[in-house]
Amino acid sequence: MRNALKSAITLIILTSFGQVKAQDDLLNSLDKDISNEINYTAYTFKSNHIINGQSVENMKAEQLDFRINHRFGEINEGLYKLYGLDEALINFSLEYGLTDWCNIGFRRGTYQKIYDGSAKFLIFRQSTGIREFPVTISFFTDFGGNSEDQYMPFKGRFSYTHQLLIARKFNENLSLQLTPSFVHRNLVNYNEDNDVYSIGFGGRYKLLRRISFTWEYFYSPQIHKSSNYFNPVALGFDIETGGHVFQLFVTNSTPMIEKGAIAETTGDIRHGGIHFGFNISRVFSFAKKEE
Repeated sequence: MRNALKSAITLIILTSFGQVKAQDDLLNSLDKDISNEINYTAYTFKSNHIINGQSVENMKAEQLDFRINHRFGEINEGLYKLYGLDEALINFSLEYGLTDWCNIGFRRGTYQKIYDGSAKFLIFRQSTGIREFPVTISFFTDFGGNSEDQYMPFKGRFSYTHQLLIARKFNENLSLQLTPSFVHRNLVNYNEDNDVYSIGFGGRYKLLRRISFTWEYFYSPQIHKSSNYFNPVALGFDIETGGHVFQLFVTNSTPMIEKGAIAETTGDIRHGGIHFGFNISRVFSFAKKEE
């Protein structure tokens, strides 16, 4: 009886040690797998636009972003014009993800009745793990045509914009972006430059679960010296509601295309040239659901 009891105890102990060793081997294997993963940063911004300008965010493959943008008149126009709400410019845009790293877009707006097409390419993603990279980098390019001025020479109607978007998500609350930009316009007034270089600064700070404070500013030495145009600035809030993102803000810029916002902003903040605006974004997915 004693020998049988000793044998049973010995078997239990050996089995327990075997289970512990197996669990340790499994945990070590999982740790090794985790350490070999690349952890990409997600949702640096909650929309593919910060406010007026682009963000590093892309639509995923087979996703479509339908966006309606509004800019009203100057707030200092008083009660007679309901502080600018009697006037409005509008822009419709579609941005579609061909792949997770390549988007194409099409827009039409009331500003100069511009039609424009764009593409955005994701170059690098901020990541940790086996491969660490400190920022997300995207490239945005846009080609637009003015259809408003019927007397403008055909070649003079076109403009081009190229931007490098560099952003970092520091934590769950704070994201910052730097946006070197180049705008070319084929035809301009005699006292303007065809080529405009600027640097954009933007950011997002999460206030609540679905509400964030956003800001944006583009500085161009050429625009800074101009008496007709001003560097664009915008301050606002992002409000997330499921598949929608509402952006409410004030800005001195009414054009809703990069070449207009960067190179042709007419609002002088010092004299009340501030406009209320909003963007509404709705995302649709065309990807087939896995059964």
